[in-house]
Amino acid sequence: MTGEVTNLWRHPIKSHGREAVQTVTLNPGQTMPGDRVWAVAHEASKTDGTEWAPCVNFSRGAKAPSLMAISARTKGDTVTLTHPERPELHFQPATQQDAFLDWVKPLMPADRAASARIVRVPGRGMTDSDFPSISLCNMATHRAVEQKLGQELSPVRWRGNIWFDGLPLWEEFEWLGREVQIGQAVLHVRERITRCLATTANPDTGARDADTLAALNTWDHQDFGVYAEVIRGGEVKTGDKVQLL
Repeated sequence: MTGEVTNLWRHPIKSHGREAVQTVTLNPGQTMPGDRVWAVAHEASKTDGTEWAPCVNFSRGAKAPSLMAISARTKGDTVTLTHPERPELHFQPATQQDAFLDWVKPLMPADRAASARIVRVPGRGMTDSDFPSISLCNMATHRAVEQKLGQELSPVRWRGNIWFDGLPLWEEFEWLGREVQIGQAVLHVRERITRCLATTANPDTGARDADTLAALNTWDHQDFGVYAEVIRGGEVKTGDKVQLL
């Protein structure tokens, strides 16, 4: 039984925008190219960008739902961010942090730690997992959550990297500890992804409008998607086959 890649997404700045791509070249032991290259440390964080740090150190959609409505485009060293309540911003994260901090400030709740600085760990994306991961998400599982809630949901609220269709509901959980081939690449599936309040926010508006966590809990867990590690590199594009090895 095989599935098919339906969408590829990267998130240049962790929790601050998503960008669709049609093809990527995955490398062993690395995150998706261009994914979570930067992260936004808040004023209570002690991380300095020298090593990976847990998500509690960063501004994120679980605490600031308006961030979920950011879209991103990258071209060279420049990132363009858009949001329904903010003007379009073009900036270089490495050298123009003040422009970004001014832009994002109105999107942050007053009772949360303010965004303070952009950090980057050389050589790896700032994934939520403590290893460089790529997240795999199943459209059948997404549709089941929609059915539980009785409303349509945009898949981008899950902030997954590789989306596939054509396989059974929750099939991805059967892959734990096993290898899956996607296009030319092979990945080792390591963990289920436990979800947070970020997924309750609408990625078009940034407003919390769906109790995704309650829906997941009807299956006696709060998980959606899996984290995988690239063990054999290669090109992955939309339309490629997804097959358990």
